[in-house]
Amino acid sequence: MYPIITATVLFVNALLFSPAKPKPEKWVSLFDGKTTKGWHSFKQTTAGDAWKVEEGALHLDATAKKANPALKGGDLVSDAAFENFHLKLEWKIARNGNSGIIFFVQDEPTKYDYVWFTGPEMQVLDTDGHSDGKIYKHKAGDLYDLIASTSLATKPVGEWNLAEIVVDHGKLNFYLNGVNVVSTTYGDDSWKAMIAGSKFKNMPDFGKVFTGHIALQDHGDDVWYRNIVIKKL
Repeated sequence: MYPIITATVLFVNALLFSPAKPKPEKWVSLFDGKTTKGWHSFKQTTAGDAWKVEEGALHLDATAKKANPALKGGDLVSDAAFENFHLKLEWKIARNGNSGIIFFVQDEPTKYDYVWFTGPEMQVLDTDGHSDGKIYKHKAGDLYDLIASTSLATKPVGEWNLAEIVVDHGKLNFYLNGVNVVSTTYGDDSWKAMIAGSKFKNMPDFGKVFTGHIALQDHGDDVWYRNIVIKKL
C-alpha cells in the first residue's frame, strides 16, 4: 500500500507545483472580410476609400483611383504591431501590377515619409509583366532588394497566391504557395551588411527595429488581399 500512496502523492505534487506549459498561440484574423476595421492608411486615421472590400477581399481599386483623383489609397497599415509572428495571407495582382507586404513598419508619419523607410518587404508582383520582374531581388516572393527567392513559386497573374512571413527570434522565412523561397537571419552583422549594399543604405532606421506594423502597399496598381491571419510566436 505505501509505495502506491507515495507514488500517488508524488504525482499530485507534480501536477500542483510543476510550471504550467504555455498554451500555444491561436491564429487571429486581421481582416474580417467585410470592413477595413483594424487598418488605416499611412498618415491617416482610417483606410483610404480606394481600399474597398469586395467578395471577402481587400481591393486597392487603383483603376478607380486614377479616374477619380479624389479617391485616396495609401499604404494600408495594421493598427496592431507585432514582434515574433507567423503571418499568412492570400494575394493576387493585376496584369503588370506591383505591390508588397511590408513588416516591422514604424507607424510614425511625422518622422518617416513612407512605410518602406523602416520596413522590409515581401515583393508582390506580376513578375512576367512588370519591369521589376527583370531586376535581381525584385521578383515576386523576394525579400525586396535584399535577397532573391530560391524559386519563382507564383501562380499565373490574376490567380490567388498564398504568402507566409515567419519572424521568429532572429530568423526570417518567406513561403510562397508552400515553397520556402527566402530563409535568413535578421539583426546580425550579415543583415546589416546586406542593407548597406542595398537601396535602403541611406535610410538610417531601415530594418533596425524588430517589432512593428504590417503594411499592404499601394504601388498604384490593382491588388487584392484576403484571409489575413497572424499567430504570435
